[in-house]
Amino acid sequence: MRRVIPQGIAARIALACLVVVALAVAILGTGVLEVARMQFEQLMMKHGASAADANAMFEQTVSGIFAVAVVVAAVLSVVVAVLLARNIARPLEEVSNAANRLAGGDYRARAAEVGPAEIRSLATTFNAMADSLQNQEKVRRDFVAGAAHELLTPLTNLQGYLEGLRDGVLTPSPSVFESLHEESERLVRLSHALLALAEAPSRTEVAEDIDLRKVIESTVQLVAPAMDKRHIGVTIDLAPSIVVRSNPDHLTQVLFNLLQNAGRYAHEGGGVSVRAQSLGREVRVSVSNTGSTIPADEIPRIFNRFYRVDQSRNRTSGGYGLGLALVKQLIEAAGGHVGAESANGLTTVWFTLAAG
Repeated sequence: MRRVIPQGIAARIALACLVVVALAVAILGTGVLEVARMQFEQLMMKHGASAADANAMFEQTVSGIFAVAVVVAAVLSVVVAVLLARNIARPLEEVSNAANRLAGGDYRARAAEVGPAEIRSLATTFNAMADSLQNQEKVRRDFVAGAAHELLTPLTNLQGYLEGLRDGVLTPSPSVFESLHEESERLVRLSHALLALAEAPSRTEVAEDIDLRKVIESTVQLVAPAMDKRHIGVTIDLAPSIVVRSNPDHLTQVLFNLLQNAGRYAHEGGGVSVRAQSLGREVRVSVSNTGSTIPADEIPRIFNRFYRVDQSRNRTSGGYGLGLALVKQLIEAAGGHVGAESANGLTTVWFTLAAG
């Protein structure tokens, strides 16, 4: 015959409590009754009663009272065991139910933080995990929606040109092919930007001492043609011997994105400046540009993916809203911080890195 073992934690806790109580009663009861019986017999025999009479009196009085006490204790033990088991099991069931809902895709599922301290701590940890998963799911959805939106415009344009050529509305000409080429280039640039953002590390694995001035000067040379085209002057203001700890490729990418962004939003004929200063154990690098002031309530959002302050700009002149998101990801991976300020026609984006 197969043994039936309670499966629920409440039943197991209750059963364990009852077993402990039963063993305690059995051990104590046996010892107390035997000692009491011997003492009772000796006392009664001193007063002239026989051993049989003493034993009979003991059974009628002490043993009967003890049996009633055992029954009462057993009932109380059952009640206490059940209450204790329910007090522990119910919060765990709440966490289990919330976990099942979360696994099923309900990212709003949360567990009530009740019960013993250990279970409250478990529920708190679970809720923190659920908050993190909900935020990640929101970021994922926003990313997919943003990527789809950005891809839709060039694809729609390509489709329009191709349908026009197919239906004879447009005649093949160098200008038409140039437009098709521009749209395809936009798709390639967007794909590269998305890939760079997706592959950006969450933590810099390889960091080395880097001469900051040398990296800044070489990056300025990369963006110089675009700056010269719009007559934007670039100034560099930093000491000749500032060293930072970072990944060289990531630092170049960060500076390129910031300079490109500054040149894109600076007024034609305006200026862009790059500054760096040592702040003890870290170095702060800032890239500033003249131009329109960013509203204060939009500053915290400029590092979000696909976010552009001037929504009226097209993707060619205003970018895709991915450059600063990549800057933030790379700098935080290196243990630094990013921020921005904008006032009186001057916008500054800054980041910090550990000093070398």
